[in-house]
Amino acid sequence: MKALVLAGGKGTRLRPLTHTSAKQLVPVANKPVLFYGLEAIRDAGITSVGIILGETGREVREAVGDGSAFGLDVTYIEQEAPLGLAHCVLIAKEFLADDPFVMYLGDNFLVDGIAGMVDAFRAADCDARILLTRVAEPQFYGVAELGPDGEIVALEEKPEHPRSDMAIVGVYTFSPAIHEAVRAIRPSARGELEITDAIEWLIDTGHRVQSHFVTGYWKDTGRLQDMLECNRIVLEAIEPDVGGTVDGFSEITGRVVIAPGAVVEGSVIRGPAVIGADAKISRSYIGPYTSIGEGCVLEDAEVDYSIVLGDSAIRGVSGLTHSLIGRNAEVTRATGVPNTYQLMVGDHSRVQVRA
Repeated sequence: MKALVLAGGKGTRLRPLTHTSAKQLVPVANKPVLFYGLEAIRDAGITSVGIILGETGREVREAVGDGSAFGLDVTYIEQEAPLGLAHCVLIAKEFLADDPFVMYLGDNFLVDGIAGMVDAFRAADCDARILLTRVAEPQFYGVAELGPDGEIVALEEKPEHPRSDMAIVGVYTFSPAIHEAVRAIRPSARGELEITDAIEWLIDTGHRVQSHFVTGYWKDTGRLQDMLECNRIVLEAIEPDVGGTVDGFSEITGRVVIAPGAVVEGSVIRGPAVIGADAKISRSYIGPYTSIGEGCVLEDAEVDYSIVLGDSAIRGVSGLTHSLIGRNAEVTRATGVPNTYQLMVGDHSRVQVRA
């Protein structure tokens, strides 16, 4: 069995970070979201992986390499434009050949992995198995309608009046029958080959399509609040590990990971929290559910419930919370009078200040 991982897409909901970085590489607890997916695929017993690349392909290649760091053999497949999930299957035909495969959207986050789903697909007599979860607002998702035995009998894409609350999660398992389906469908109104249309084709032509339900935590990490929530979930499970240097004037409480090379001076860190390699924390407070990336510098700062990416600096700023700070960013206190804010804010950014 093989895996097809989708790591293209524009990541518009995480701009401006994704103007310059792949959305799948935004870190959760200092590890890119994509890496969790690759590890889940490996843990399901799959080693041959094709990764679909888009505009940020170079960055994904540099991060993943040949896949050996994950115990995988990775093949890269370029997609000329985001033409739909079914189009990804279409252009991956040579790699996939006639093998069954799992298709995994690289920005999905599943705490319990996919081994159970893959095992169930291998044991079942079906051509597709689709991962589902109950949601409060199904009108914002692809929605599945189930038959009495749990088989999928119909799909709707973001319906105005959903017939169920079963949302499609971005993990699918397919037999080679899907190749005929993606060749048979036509682009949707938005100009894409939709995987839901291909699955509908399987259903309409008598193929068996089964459902599989998420057993643990799942998030589509496309928005700030989703990233922060995933970060919280992962940090809840970390074990304390202080590999860096902490001076006698600092206080470390709770589950805190301090990577080798990091230095903490005269600061308070209350876990769960992760401090990346070679970071320097001076006279600062790091509160719960915070990830500080490698090479960051925090001086006279207060941060909690936030993600700070690598090589950024926060100096003289207190009360920073529920924030996502990009790489090589700088957040500092303004000096002098009048008491004003000085901002350089990129497109699609969001800033909250106390008036």
